[in-house]
Amino acid sequence: MKKKQFDFRKMSFYQIWVRSFCDGNGDGIGDLYGVYDKLDYIKSLGVDGIWFSPIFPSPNADYGYDISDYKNIHPDYGTLEQFQKVLDRAHELGLKVLLDLVINHTSDEHPWFIESCKGKDNPYSDYYIWRDPLGVKIEKNLEEASEILTEKRDELEDISGFPVDQRKREKRKEKRDRNRKRIENKAEQYRPPNNWFSQFEGLAWEYKEQRGQYYLHIFARKQPDLNMDNPRVREEVKSIMRFWLDMGVDGFREDVINFISKDPRLPDGLPFVPVINGLPFYKDGPNLHRYLQEFREVALEYGAVQIGEAPFTGVKKALSYIAGKDRVLDMLIQFDTMMADCFMTEYVYHGFRLRKLKRAFSRWEYGLQGKRAGREGTSCMAWNALYLENHDHPRVVSRYGNLHFWRASATMLAASYIFQRGTPFLYQGQELGMTNIALDSIDQYLDVASKNAYHTFHLREPVEKRLRRIQISTRDSARTPVQWSPGSGAGFTSGTPWFAINPNYVRINAQDQEKKAYSVLNFYRRCLALRKSEETLLWGTYREYYPAHPKLFMYERRYKGEVILVVCSFSKKPLSWKIPRSLSRKAAAGAEAELLLSNYPRTGSGDRKDSCSKKRGACSKKMDSCLKKIDSCSKKRDSRSNESGKRHFVKMTEICSPLRPYEAQVWRLPAR
Repeated sequence: MKKKQFDFRKMSFYQIWVRSFCDGNGDGIGDLYGVYDKLDYIKSLGVDGIWFSPIFPSPNADYGYDISDYKNIHPDYGTLEQFQKVLDRAHELGLKVLLDLVINHTSDEHPWFIESCKGKDNPYSDYYIWRDPLGVKIEKNLEEASEILTEKRDELEDISGFPVDQRKREKRKEKRDRNRKRIENKAEQYRPPNNWFSQFEGLAWEYKEQRGQYYLHIFARKQPDLNMDNPRVREEVKSIMRFWLDMGVDGFREDVINFISKDPRLPDGLPFVPVINGLPFYKDGPNLHRYLQEFREVALEYGAVQIGEAPFTGVKKALSYIAGKDRVLDMLIQFDTMMADCFMTEYVYHGFRLRKLKRAFSRWEYGLQGKRAGREGTSCMAWNALYLENHDHPRVVSRYGNLHFWRASATMLAASYIFQRGTPFLYQGQELGMTNIALDSIDQYLDVASKNAYHTFHLREPVEKRLRRIQISTRDSARTPVQWSPGSGAGFTSGTPWFAINPNYVRINAQDQEKKAYSVLNFYRRCLALRKSEETLLWGTYREYYPAHPKLFMYERRYKGEVILVVCSFSKKPLSWKIPRSLSRKAAAGAEAELLLSNYPRTGSGDRKDSCSKKRGACSKKMDSCLKKIDSCSKKRDSRSNESGKRHFVKMTEICSPLRPYEAQVWRLPAR
């Protein structure tokens, strides 16, 4: 009997990249013991679930996304027993637990791959995608044809009755053996099966001398791609899912799931496109929907949630996965909202563009809202996965915010996405406003993609400029240890940390932020609590206003006649704004609005030391003068707050005071 699926739409999730979360045993590496100790903290944020990045055994070529054993725990992190303890405690606290399911590839140290390398005559031979070198296959075919002709010739000689020259026959055999050996020895001199590049390390093919063939790796060389066309591989995936679901896990985030079905022809890609020239032939492949449907049947048995990561996928294609009667995923993690400061990848940086971010937000909100999705007992609409940070991207406050207005921009970014229609995801340290790290040498970085980018692109530029590109774009910035306190080791470890801790931990840390009402940490708590308490923020439709404005992001959520308006300034200067025309009739009628949330303290409380750097440098005398004028307007607005101070009502004509730098406001407008 199938178990009923929990309602993930009302929830929010917290992603843990265990290695950098919290060290519980003092060896300098985050682990499940540290996670267990921090479960109460996670619950205090107001989230409803945890998503664990891979915690399985791995050689760490891609830090967990190269798995060598799918049914165990990495010894750096603990044991299966400790994971069960974490799982049970999370459930006691009302937290759901999702695991990362990485099935596009394994580690090259996985037993399946080790066996597959041994030849074509073992059960694991076709678990991976193997191909002959280009040219060798043709030569092999010719050699095989020659052998057949020679064998026929020998047979004719034998039955002809004429004397057979054994010496000539032996010479022919020796020649065939030499040709066969020559082909095998020269295999590496031939071209790979096609011209695809990997997304991490050079060409997408690696020659394995032991087998005499190339294997495909869309990512790092130590991450060979599984052959999902093999039914036995799909049965292995189902076995992995059942193993963890039987233990009590509530679902999966499925890594690059739209890459698991390849075009069987494996044709050449576009020659003029770097890195992703083979993308059209391994993304959204011909059998993808059928394979996902098989995995979906397993998930539905347990009522498990499935969230698919789908790079380079647009809204229309996404709907084929998360909407309709054949829905195979519950939500989809897209990359569009991560490209507002770059072209297709963070390594092609062009600076932050708000209009590009707003287009991405609205494209997905408009595209998914109102679309029917489903099976009985699950959500009835196509649902969005909302996020601005995860383990694959640099810190968002360094990308889309402003470090001179660190607290204001970090909190504004929270309001910009949490109140959209969908399920919010937070990444560890995001709730603290953690920033990018700038290391002094490429040798200090560990991320394989960053090292490859540094040694492959912009080679004519000075070393300093190339290093600066990495400092802006590296995934390692998301993987620095979480900053728990201003003490030794940032409260992350009592030992030597496995990776560099950001030096700003003395100013940006959880311990200090717990004490401050308007800290980034407490603002995230307020955002998540507000979202849960307002049906309009859960179920309302989305509409964006002023899409062409270069510094203002404004959107409404509307449900059963009620409107909640979210106003976000992306400006480092005071910003004027107007009530949208469609809402101006309420303003003319003298109606009152309620301020539900702001990321600035009430006028006169708190200071303006907002920078995360030692040097303040944020507010010049001219800026201070402007802010004082804004405060005088805000005081007039704030004076209409009711006596209790718990609710804040303002006439619609008075809510449009200029926004302070990176200010966010959330207003409940009067119902019609």
